[in-house]
Amino acid sequence: MKGKTIGILTSGGDAPGMNATIRAIVLAAHKFDHQCIGFMHGYNGLIHQQHKTLVPDDVANVIHKGGTILKSARCPEMLTEQGITQAVQTLTQLEIDVLIVIGGDGSFNGMLAIEKLWQGQLIGLPGTIDNDIDGTDFTIGFSTAINTAIEAIDKIRDTADAFDRVFVIELMGRQSGHIAFNVGIACGAEQIISFENFQQLQKQQKLNAIIEDISAHRSDAHKSYLIVLAENLWPGGAHELANQLKQQANIDCGLCILGHIQRGGSPVAKDRILATRLGVAAVQALNDGKTGVMLGELKNDIVEVPLSLAVCHTKHVADNLVSAHENILALAAQHHKTVL
Repeated sequence: MKGKTIGILTSGGDAPGMNATIRAIVLAAHKFDHQCIGFMHGYNGLIHQQHKTLVPDDVANVIHKGGTILKSARCPEMLTEQGITQAVQTLTQLEIDVLIVIGGDGSFNGMLAIEKLWQGQLIGLPGTIDNDIDGTDFTIGFSTAINTAIEAIDKIRDTADAFDRVFVIELMGRQSGHIAFNVGIACGAEQIISFENFQQLQKQQKLNAIIEDISAHRSDAHKSYLIVLAENLWPGGAHELANQLKQQANIDCGLCILGHIQRGGSPVAKDRILATRLGVAAVQALNDGKTGVMLGELKNDIVEVPLSLAVCHTKHVADNLVSAHENILALAAQHHKTVL
């Protein structure tokens, strides 16, 4: 089989495990005499021809590193016809046979735009901490982000216990509650406010419930209280939620917005393994002539999903996870009433 030229880029928000994915692609490609070219800063490097050849020595010691050796960035130019045309011109001029993009839904939408003008193979790999890509149980970086947030919130719990404090902690996730629910349950948060269990029209009702619950907790021995909040949900964000608790019930809240700390750090084993499996599977898929697909993992099996379906945002937090938290809240409320 004649070797192919593979373009690789990481796009959008960085995620722990992107380097492990690049490593797997380069090593697997080398086995089949394919050449790898890495484009820098996401689609910007593709549009402006900022690239470098990648060989096994370049990825020999990156599996444990966070971030991405190819850098990443948003690319407003990919929302324009001119930007897409320039990207296709670069692919053609460099005689790229296959483009592999590691990223989220915005990155995959860029691939769908390129697909209309380019005849080469397109393969997407889900790399985002938000875990909001359809067709895969987990995205590369999600597990590490969960662990990072848990470690941080466990420390917040210590100081909350020491001072009998209420804390509002805002987590990333864009429009997805996967991080909020997984982290909130793992940390034993008293409240999880996420897209799956809250609508903005219910704001005052939710505030009243939280105030009542905090009052019940303070009547018991368990006096620290953690509220885990998904970003882009509460009007005005975590600051406003804390302000409203103060104004309406004189409840002082500590405030922590974890922000980009959730994206960094060395990937945990689960992300390294997922990244490696998907990177190798991408090379196998291009060898088989596949195109226009995202590769994911469902029930431990590697699956192919059309790019057009991967970006539909139909994947939600599992109902049993939401109900588990609600049942815990119900049991806690029953306990407080018994104690009182």
